[in-house]
Amino acid sequence: MRDGKYILVNKRRGDHDLTKEFIGYVGTYTRKSSRGIYRFELDIEAKELTDVQLAHVTGSPTYLAISKNEKRLYAVAQADEMGGVSSYEIQEDGKLRYMNRKLSKGAPPCHVDIRDQALLSGNYHKGTVTWYEINEQGSIHKEITSEEHEGRGPHERQEKPHVHFTGHTPDGKYVLVVDLGTDELVTYIKKNQALIKLHTFKTKAGSGPRHIAFHPNGKTAYLLTELSSEVIVLDYKASNGSFIERQVLRVIPEDFTETNDASAIHVSSDGKFVYTANRGHNSIAVFQADETTGNLTFVEHTNTAGEFPRDFTLDPSEAFIVVANQHTGNLVLFERDEQTGKLTKLDSEINVPEAVCVKFLKKEFEG
Repeated sequence: MRDGKYILVNKRRGDHDLTKEFIGYVGTYTRKSSRGIYRFELDIEAKELTDVQLAHVTGSPTYLAISKNEKRLYAVAQADEMGGVSSYEIQEDGKLRYMNRKLSKGAPPCHVDIRDQALLSGNYHKGTVTWYEINEQGSIHKEITSEEHEGRGPHERQEKPHVHFTGHTPDGKYVLVVDLGTDELVTYIKKNQALIKLHTFKTKAGSGPRHIAFHPNGKTAYLLTELSSEVIVLDYKASNGSFIERQVLRVIPEDFTETNDASAIHVSSDGKFVYTANRGHNSIAVFQADETTGNLTFVEHTNTAGEFPRDFTLDPSEAFIVVANQHTGNLVLFERDEQTGKLTKLDSEINVPEAVCVKFLKKEFEG
């Protein structure tokens, strides 16, 4: 270990002096054998996932978020009949030091997002978005406000609101909330310690939107629907936070008739490719984005070598994708062709029980 420290990555793949290893964290359910947050390493020279270990014992930290300066990690938190969010200091060796948590009665949230001093959480069971203030030390200072959605949809899983994503627009002007239960993408603005609703984009009834990701141009967004297994290409209007639908594509084959729940969506940093995960079809769908319009063209499906891919992520070099298969409890490594977007499974996987979410530090680590 070289001083056990990180060095900022400022070189792309193709530069021969790129870092050898990156550290990743995995959020999990703790319903069976998992005990909390796990960490692992990716050796991009050996093309290998290694050194999986328990980073912190905690109840069902299903989703994680890392601060921009990579000094803090935030997670969903659960303790007995209470749910909320927790904060951790990321130490120089990548280990986590618990800082604090904020809990309230009832089910825990399913999503967290951090931007500057604002931590957002979305609660699937309560149908709420909550805004917390982060203090100068990076711990969670207080809950500022919480908004509860209303409504339902025609699907049997849409008996009430089910907030599944909370985050900021790339320009930081607005808060976005994706509600699977009401078929809505809602735009809020933070003003006077309140979340003020500005705009609501309605998907088709019963589609069940889950997550959203933006093209690096900041003008095109990709909304993934869980229940209808589709990706919706949207134009984002920064002037008022509204969205206009441009294109809709299925993320599973037309002849696949079994149950599928689309889960995660990510965009390569060059904006050329969009990837989505399918639970049921157990695949990653690859799409190529048009350079001018951002519209998508299907490329291929890649089997995830496990069951129920809850999440996946591109590593910081973007030469690889790591897939988290929840039901089989394995993280699987794929190599990514940056020219075609296609994925090739490598002979490397690690066991992480009940894996739900994967996040990487963007700093190199010499092990």
